[in-house]
Amino acid sequence: MRVQPELFEPMPLSVTLPPGGEEPALWVRRLTIWKEPGQPVRSIELRPGLNFIWSPDPADMGNQSEAGELGHGAGKTLFCRLLRYCLGEDRFAPEDQRLSIGTAFLNGWVSAEVVLKGSPWAVLRPLGVGRGHFAVQGVMPEQLFERLNEPTGMAPLIDAIEQQVITKKVTALMPVDQLHDAWRVALAWLTRDQECRFDHVLDWRAAESNSESPTRSMSRGRLQDAMRALIAAISPDEMQLQAEANAQGEELKTRQNEAAHWQWSCEHLRTDVLRSLELPPTAVPEGRLGLEALRHAARQKLAQAAKTDDSVDVSNLEALRQRAREAAKVVTDLEQQLAVANSNLPLHKSLLKNLQAELPATSVEVRDAEVPACQICEVPIDRALAEGCKLSHKLPDLDKLRQRYKVLQKQIKEKSAEVDATQVNINSTRQQLPAARTTSDTLQQAVKKAERLSDSRSTAWSQGKKNLDDIQRLERDWASWELAQEKVAKLQEQIDKKRESLAAFRDQQVEVFSGLSIYFNAIIRAAVGPTASGKVTLDGNGMKLAVQLGGERSTAAIESLKVIAFDLAVMCMSMQGTTRLPAFLLHDSPREADLGLSVYHRLFDVVNGLEGTLTSAFQYIVTTTTQPPPAFQQTPWLREVLRGAPPQERLLRCDLP
Repeated sequence: MRVQPELFEPMPLSVTLPPGGEEPALWVRRLTIWKEPGQPVRSIELRPGLNFIWSPDPADMGNQSEAGELGHGAGKTLFCRLLRYCLGEDRFAPEDQRLSIGTAFLNGWVSAEVVLKGSPWAVLRPLGVGRGHFAVQGVMPEQLFERLNEPTGMAPLIDAIEQQVITKKVTALMPVDQLHDAWRVALAWLTRDQECRFDHVLDWRAAESNSESPTRSMSRGRLQDAMRALIAAISPDEMQLQAEANAQGEELKTRQNEAAHWQWSCEHLRTDVLRSLELPPTAVPEGRLGLEALRHAARQKLAQAAKTDDSVDVSNLEALRQRAREAAKVVTDLEQQLAVANSNLPLHKSLLKNLQAELPATSVEVRDAEVPACQICEVPIDRALAEGCKLSHKLPDLDKLRQRYKVLQKQIKEKSAEVDATQVNINSTRQQLPAARTTSDTLQQAVKKAERLSDSRSTAWSQGKKNLDDIQRLERDWASWELAQEKVAKLQEQIDKKRESLAAFRDQQVEVFSGLSIYFNAIIRAAVGPTASGKVTLDGNGMKLAVQLGGERSTAAIESLKVIAFDLAVMCMSMQGTTRLPAFLLHDSPREADLGLSVYHRLFDVVNGLEGTLTSAFQYIVTTTTQPPPAFQQTPWLREVLRGAPPQERLLRCDLP
């Protein structure tokens, strides 16, 4: 693809420093790790300009014979975290690593000499827990060990940074909630986490770093507003308008969810009513026009439910149930009466038979009593009396025997009558039962039929009433849906107007982004080649970084290059004095795996070109495993060499437990 020739050759990277801007507004002169007070483990001196902390990879150096020696695990990332810890971040490592370091360094400290607007500050912070933090102006860190009972906290340094560098005006613009979060947000940008891999211009802190940075809970929109505030590319009016637009955007989501809920409710309720009325969806117009048609159909169905069967009297269902219960009781009583009679008849017959069996013997006893005989000699009493008998003089009681005989006859007569009456009762009951059962069955059938008809009519009536109630509820839900749609439309209109106003505000900041694009483009061209170009734009969708190289490129390496070039471009603007950031930058292992080594090295040539003769207006610290360009593998650029093995070559000079 042919490249369109440019009328004017782009200007090379050059920064015009403001008066008095020959030194960074904030830079770190020295970082020291202490095993305990008075016993430094490692002290790393830094300078304004380009600084390398290098952990060589043996393979890159052509040496693969050292067993266990690695370019990783030497402490580069821990160095970065300790440095930003000394600049005000709350944590210097994930929890497990902090515990290990705290165990190995029970009385350990980390200190930094920070230069702010030309004035030195001493920072001393513990590596363990339970001790105070110190930030004091005009002294050396070693002097702070003499006043360990007088902790100041980090507030003095952070207050000074926010007043002298960020400024109170910009601090007030920052979209943060807590005191000192304005600087901590800026610090997160200036010292990106290695875990973010330079994937996005607004990715500053990874959750796994456990840094407690306020940026971890900030949305991309708030991070972008913070970035624009720090580069003087947003005004208080735009900030307020953006906050209102963001709030309305959240409300719009709520209203859209509400409208979707009412829409779902209306559609499902309408479907249920159509199914209940047995109507196809096409039989009723859509929307509010169909509500009256649904109501008319529901009233017709309700009228049909009010009709009854002429052959069944359901006017007094309870009276019919009472008659059926009475008829069933008659059948029950007759069945019980028959069962009792059938069980009593054999008993009565048995008793009658026994009585009848006693009657002949009793009759003989009466006859014998009328002509009594001696019980011993069996001689008639009359003869014995006439002739005389010396053996017996006792005679039977004739009256008593006659009385007993009469009673027995009476009992036989009564029991015989009782047997006859029981038999008559059995016969009569047997004759009544069929008719009683028929009457009961007829009434039971009538009750069941009447109940079925009543239930059917009641169900149909209830369903008809429910249909009318559902249609009334559908009408209310439809009104709520329309109201929610109106609110959504009104909010959308208000947001669109605010977006137009925000676009106008962004147009007013075109000069800032134009200057940023000039630096960004110059860095891209210097690093990639004269056929490449870069541009930074801001629109309603956010900030966009573009690299043109035979068309717009967007690979993993190009994305990381964009982020690095953007940070360097902002650093150039900070050197120029047009941002509210110090010209300070810390990049932890910025080279992605597929970023060309030549491009990576040319980036440092670009930065080196910004250095002054005696001092530099910026401080750029890079930790790297990839070897720096040969020219920078020496002082003053190479500040420290760390190795993964042996332990004495690591940052902390020991193995952690």
